[in-house]
Amino acid sequence: MNAVDLINIKRRAEELTGEQIEEFVEGASGKGNFRDYQLAAMLMAIAINGMTPRETVDLTMSMARSGDMLDLSKIEGIKVDKHSTGGVGDTTTLVLAPIVASCGVKVAKMSGRGLGHTGGTLDKLESIPGLSVSLSEERFIEQVNKISLAVVGQTASLAPADKALYALRDVTATVDSMPLIVSSILSKKIASGADVVVLDVKAGNGATMPTAEKSLELARTMVDIGNLTGRRFEALVTDMSQPLGLNVGNAIEVEEAISILRGDIKGDLMDVSVRLAGEILFCAGVVKSREEARKRVARAIDSGAGLEKLGQMIAWQGGDGRVIDNVRLLPQPVSTLTEKSRSSGYIAKIDTIAIGNAAKALGAGRITKEDDIDPSVGIKMKVRLGDYVSKGDALCDLLIGRTSKTETALAILDGAFEYSDEKPEPASLFYNMISGD
Repeated sequence: MNAVDLINIKRRAEELTGEQIEEFVEGASGKGNFRDYQLAAMLMAIAINGMTPRETVDLTMSMARSGDMLDLSKIEGIKVDKHSTGGVGDTTTLVLAPIVASCGVKVAKMSGRGLGHTGGTLDKLESIPGLSVSLSEERFIEQVNKISLAVVGQTASLAPADKALYALRDVTATVDSMPLIVSSILSKKIASGADVVVLDVKAGNGATMPTAEKSLELARTMVDIGNLTGRRFEALVTDMSQPLGLNVGNAIEVEEAISILRGDIKGDLMDVSVRLAGEILFCAGVVKSREEARKRVARAIDSGAGLEKLGQMIAWQGGDGRVIDNVRLLPQPVSTLTEKSRSSGYIAKIDTIAIGNAAKALGAGRITKEDDIDPSVGIKMKVRLGDYVSKGDALCDLLIGRTSKTETALAILDGAFEYSDEKPEPASLFYNMISGD
């Protein structure tokens, strides 16, 4: 069937067969007869008319099979992964992955880079001197078998159809289509080969979805579709109405993760990481209850086992393992500037996207995937929602590098904080949980 016939089926809001979806995905992979404008037309038809659950499953699996499917059968035991829909100051992977691995569960994780206002795990890891996120499949499997943990970059041949379709979605106003979002995220997770995937779906002004209701709908859909593929999926809907951690950048987020694993600091980042780690242990079947999972996670932090596991991973991937004992070995900024409050009152709102964009202006993020970043720069938050500040109090510190656009960052931060005479009600850190059960 030619491309026009397939577009017409979905334009009429009819259901595509699995074979027809396969033809569409092959076209996106460059193997079929679809042109870019025809792919764009199909994306728009899907965005307008939607897809049935069966169509979404077929689209997800076809996209996963469009490139390499990582075979993790040589890794002993249950393999687990975690995915976040993106946020600011979200360093959960660097906290929970070592904890889970120290509890004896195999964490075979492929992560991405930061783009726009959101940070990327790979960029954070590469701020550690010498560390490589590019491992061969054989080395990746060996590392997970030996120390139960590896966090690496996705290969270029992983779900190539998604790369082509995502680029078109960005310029055709089809980014917020639920079946397209679900298939994009899940195809990469399935191609990565994990048995258990726990999703962290963000809600709030720093999230990719416009409302908490949409975030919940996305979580439910991904869990339902993910479980239909034969894997175990679960999702937590968590708050992103302010940066999750106190640090927004790359090296400084590694520093914060180390501090949490050492037991030196607590807060929202720790709470979300601990909850996600517990859910992974429970879904992997190594504990019989979530209460037991929470106790195992607490022991991993208290005993130092989680921090030790992070050091092992750093060393295995060529990094300087001494950073877990001396964070000054991480890249350091050239100078520091403090942004001060221009008013007195309670912090009623923090524009999370503005914080992320200000960090990007300093050099912590990128506009395109080819842009270089400065691992030393970023923003250290000094306030949280509900805190009282007086005029002149510190709101955040800007860590500045040689190429930082400091004036741009300051302009972005101007207005990022809103004040109230009354203390606002605290936001819920956890909105909901969508269980694979």
